Amino acid sequence: MAVLKALIVLLFTGVALARESGRIVGGQPASIETYPSLVQVEFYNFFGDIWFQACAGSILTSRYFLSAAQCFDGPLYTPTWRRIRAGSTDSNSGGVLAYVERAFNHDSYGQLGNDGDISVILLQSALTYTPVIQQGAIIAQGTVIPDNLPVVHAGWGATSEGGPPSDVLLDTTIYTVNNTLCAERYLSLPTPGIVTENMICAGLLDIGGRDACQGDSGGPLYYNGIIIGIVSWGLGCGNATYPGVSTAVAPYTDWIVSIAS
Repeated sequence: MAVLKALIVLLFTGVALARESGRIVGGQPASIETYPSLVQVEFYNFFGDIWFQACAGSILTSRYFLSAAQCFDGPLYTPTWRRIRAGSTDSNSGGVLAYVERAFNHDSYGQLGNDGDISVILLQSALTYTPVIQQGAIIAQGTVIPDNLPVVHAGWGATSEGGPPSDVLLDTTIYTVNNTLCAERYLSLPTPGIVTENMICAGLLDIGGRDACQGDSGGPLYYNGIIIGIVSWGLGCGNATYPGVSTAVAPYTDWIVSIAS
């Protein structure tokens, strides 16, 4: 584990320190002070003339953040209908707002299931760092994530499958699941899901009850505060048989840095 903890990239000092749309199920209240790089991604509802928290993301630099491509895609997507809320524990209130200028979805997104579900997003204006607004650390390119590693989801998504979103930030600890085992389970479904080597499966295998859920997509999967994954997809939320699936960051770190530096 000492090697893994060392293999991270803190953007951009040059110092090497080492789902279905996703919610937090089975979580407990947390404070944004614990996760200062975590932001809410809000969508604009043209018909209701309202903004609402629908995804999440992680601050890379004062002008860029990391999220899921699914949050910045689709027939109704336009950059002017996306913004982030940084520095707030509460959903849809408080903190600082910043609007999206452009999203760089990975070129592979949409070619093979949910593979490549990752985006680097440019903001119209720079964030000002404070104790509750900070850049995150991402894992180094090519790092292999071992099985049974304790990892953390944090976000404002639904607290039960199909349920309402949380009013406050929640977090929960789960464990990484062997990728081959996870892939085999998803392939057994009547409509198979494709788990690739660019993904991380995590949950409480054969127990369930903890997961990300609707509203958490794009949010981070942490190991010791390092961003190693991005909430992407899964069968429901907190399913015992089918773990939640995140996009692995390590295959894309060099790409992320090339855009956000």
